[in-house]
Amino acid sequence: MTVHPFLARLERGVLLADGAMGTELYARGVSPNQCYDALNLANAELVQRVHIDYLCAGAELIETNTFGANGSKLAAYGYENQVREINRQGGRIARYARDIAGSTAFIAGAVGPLGAPLGPLGEIDEERARELFREQVAGLLDGGVDLILLETFGDLNMLCLAVQVVREMCDLPVVAQATFDEDGRTPWGQSPVKVAAALLDLGADVIGVNCSVGPEGVLAVARQMVAAGARHVSAMPNAGMPTHAAGRLLYLANPAYFAERAPDFVSAGVSILGGCCGTTPAHIAAMREALDSVIGATVARPAPPPRARVAATAEAEQTAEATGLQNKLAAGRFVTAVELSPPKGLSPEGLVRHAQALAESGIVDIINVTDSPMARVRMDALAACHLIQAQTGIETVLHLTTRDRNLMGLQAHLIGAHALGVRNILALTGDPPSIGNMGHATGVYDIDSIGLVRVIAQMKQGHDIAGSEMGRPASFCVGVAVDPTRADLETEARRLREKIAAGAEFIMPQPIYDLDVWRRFLQVYGEPVQIPVILGLLPLLSQRHAEFLHNEIPGITLSEEALERMRAAGANGRDEGVRLAQEILLEARGLFQGVYLMPSYNRHDMALDVLSVLARETDRP
Repeated sequence: MTVHPFLARLERGVLLADGAMGTELYARGVSPNQCYDALNLANAELVQRVHIDYLCAGAELIETNTFGANGSKLAAYGYENQVREINRQGGRIARYARDIAGSTAFIAGAVGPLGAPLGPLGEIDEERARELFREQVAGLLDGGVDLILLETFGDLNMLCLAVQVVREMCDLPVVAQATFDEDGRTPWGQSPVKVAAALLDLGADVIGVNCSVGPEGVLAVARQMVAAGARHVSAMPNAGMPTHAAGRLLYLANPAYFAERAPDFVSAGVSILGGCCGTTPAHIAAMREALDSVIGATVARPAPPPRARVAATAEAEQTAEATGLQNKLAAGRFVTAVELSPPKGLSPEGLVRHAQALAESGIVDIINVTDSPMARVRMDALAACHLIQAQTGIETVLHLTTRDRNLMGLQAHLIGAHALGVRNILALTGDPPSIGNMGHATGVYDIDSIGLVRVIAQMKQGHDIAGSEMGRPASFCVGVAVDPTRADLETEARRLREKIAAGAEFIMPQPIYDLDVWRRFLQVYGEPVQIPVILGLLPLLSQRHAEFLHNEIPGITLSEEALERMRAAGANGRDEGVRLAQEILLEARGLFQGVYLMPSYNRHDMALDVLSVLARETDRP
């Protein structure tokens, strides 16, 4: 028989759960008069933030914000017809928080008492109670929870009924927790031993105690449950007894005290340790440290995302790590880049050989990888970037067009690039499919290059374009293109301003063969460009090559001088093309912060020949 992963985890030692949800929401400004469970619909981001903070504190189990999300309690707020939706959303919020935090924590669907006693003394008869529990549990199952956690039950009969309902509906693990007063008995007078016996008879996987009292009282109850024969016992104390101050409830047991008592729970044989009312991410973080020191680290704590509270009084900000390109540009270095196009076939070996030669040259900082230029199918540029970085160690710039992917696909692609360590992006709109060899293909163009820069800038703030949390700020460095050779320079200048305003960090112009072309563009632009510009150079191979680029390739315009020099070169076209590029490069060093070589047919040797002039200049006395 397969053991559920949650139960298998309990066999390996104490599992740390999260702390309070309700009092934590209250501490973050939610009015006590609001329906806290309905925040799953009204303010999912706030609920998600609490989950993330507990995960970053080291919790291996988080509870959904659904403690009171049953039809009886929700009716007081007018939400009785949204029980299933609120519970389903509670599960989804917790799962999304786990995902963006990069955690493997378990999601417990939290179920509390019904808010009124069972009959015959109370107003809820058994069948109605079953109906209320079924409705809530069904929503939690829809939300994808990993287990069901029944908590804060003062009436053992109601708790047993809830366990029965859950067992009838699913085979997920069940944690059943009662609450006990200072005298060590439930509000209905049952002892820990009696509670343990009843719950074990019903087959609860974990039995335990939460709420009402602080660590000392909860520990005493937990010890009795362990002694009663329970294999797994949970303990989630309040942060002491609450006191009123300035119109607010305050819990006085601080994180240090919880950390101090954590080893006692381990010694008592508790399997799950967490917190209830008044406990915060700081309490959980303190217990995480204490448990790790006693039993060794059992969980890798996720890095805190932006604004994640891992302490009670402060927010921990995570700064995105700069790329190598960003560091070089920030330091004022003259950057050298070479463009390679991925293969049209299935073998990447030639591409990797070119990249290896560039990496070993010692004079190339970055390799740019094109994204199916001229709308002709090639290997995916992201895959090519990853291969180059993994096999040569040199950093890449991923050309990313908005032509082939919708807005969702672009964001998914960027997330994948980030995970693979491809962090430099050149945002492009892309050549239309009609000019390529697949004219029947359709371009997507949900957004253009300016929109793509905005998407990346949003990711760098830790959110996707819809505003959803992504776990932490993305560490992208985004560049843009500009064509200073086009006829309508006013439009080109306006679009460049928009790209910079959207968040562009560097510029890679289309290749030019006369620096006066760039100077004319700057005059139209009307002000100094505030971000680094890396000059584009495409070394010419021959007169035929020059004529082809000038007349047939959009975005490339040669000067009359360059065309004439290539005509005159005859059979020495390659050498003349290298000399022309070198002359432009040396002249450009005071105007640009780098050079971007685009050798045709991946002729990396030509790029290295052009760049060799920089080494000679450096060697001069």
